[in-house]
Amino acid sequence: MNIHPLSDVQTARIGGNTRIWQFVVILPDARIGADCNLCSHVLIENDVIIGDRVTVKSGVQIWDGLRIEDDVFIGPNVTFTNDPFPRSKQYPPAFPVTTVKAGASIGGGATILPGITIGRGAMVGAGAVVTKSVPDYAVVVGNPARVVRYLGGNDERGGTDPAAQSGARGGQDAELS
Repeated sequence: MNIHPLSDVQTARIGGNTRIWQFVVILPDARIGADCNLCSHVLIENDVIIGDRVTVKSGVQIWDGLRIEDDVFIGPNVTFTNDPFPRSKQYPPAFPVTTVKAGASIGGGATILPGITIGRGAMVGAGAVVTKSVPDYAVVVGNPARVVRYLGGNDERGGTDPAAQSGARGGQDAELS
């Protein structure tokens, strides 16, 4: 584990070989996996679980209720939210759980609303506003985010196109679930 001296790491639950850069704040109850890279100016709250080999680029806040599985990439300045009806000094009894499944990638500047799931191997385009759950291996872009295609085959870093396997038409006619 490599923790920069200018970071504020309050948890001991961090896997081996994880790198934590300057000005990172991690609260006491967070769990961070092995071989992660947490770039500068990242905030991680208490009720957060991060898997192994996760990259979190600069300027990301990971709020209570987030579950990030293995091999996820989170680009710079991605915005996660965790309260569907925020009001000053008024908190929900529990924050909705937002899950980013294994192998998913979220492009820089994307906004992820609370209580949704980003599917396994999915890709969220830079600047997208994700208001609904994203299917496995889908590529979503825009505001609100829409499925534009599915990753498939071994030539793309993803998986198989679930629509192609079932004989359904995928790609541009697909919608978010």
